[in-house]
Amino acid sequence: MKTFVMIPTYNEVASIGRLIPAILKNVPKASVLVVDDSSPDGTAKEVSKLSRKYKGRVFLLLRTKEKGRGSAGVAGFKWALEKGAEAVVEMDADFSHDPKYLPAMVKALDSADVVVGSRFVKGGRDERGFIRTMITLMGRIYIRTMLGVKIEDPTSGFRIFRKEVLESLDLDSLITTKTWAVVQEMLYKSALMGFKIKEVSIVFIDRERGNSKFNLKILIQGLLLVLVLKLQYSSIWGLRS
Repeated sequence: MKTFVMIPTYNEVASIGRLIPAILKNVPKASVLVVDDSSPDGTAKEVSKLSRKYKGRVFLLLRTKEKGRGSAGVAGFKWALEKGAEAVVEMDADFSHDPKYLPAMVKALDSADVVVGSRFVKGGRDERGFIRTMITLMGRIYIRTMLGVKIEDPTSGFRIFRKEVLESLDLDSLITTKTWAVVQEMLYKSALMGFKIKEVSIVFIDRERGNSKFNLKILIQGLLLVLVLKLQYSSIWGLRS
């Protein structure tokens, strides 16, 4: 299966140079795509160096106009599909999503359409500080209640989609692509469309280097957009939850 590991980045030069070799070591047959929003710290330059070293296996999509985690992910999915990807992994660049879990996640795709790296199934853990862990737990309860999804970790940004799922989702039609809530929208829409979602346990750690982009504005925006998703998709599919 032709697999791309897609990583949206902004100011991740401190970790990207170590992450890409670790990914290629764990999934030797995969390719890596970095979607960078013109990071001022030189992330794109570091990826370009690795692209020359791992010719034909590491690619850079440099965005100079549109910015944001949500739209970067969607742009990466679309780019990978255009290059013939049969499966696309999405993960963060800061090692909170450890590449060592990739083999088990890719294997799980044999019996699923979407695979989620989950902190809340047996064997999974969230090892960040108390406040961030509690925010995640409350967000999990809120999303599962509002959207009625049975996914244990609906906020996880570590996941794999089969090509058929990405094509069916119609990435251009997603309503939250300019925000982090696109993570929830893609999983919610996948569930509504009947795709099989499987969760693989991971241990989620705090980033090793660099600064988190998470803030209060993103939190409030995410909570409000979950309600928008509920109203939007309920009108299309009916109240399934």
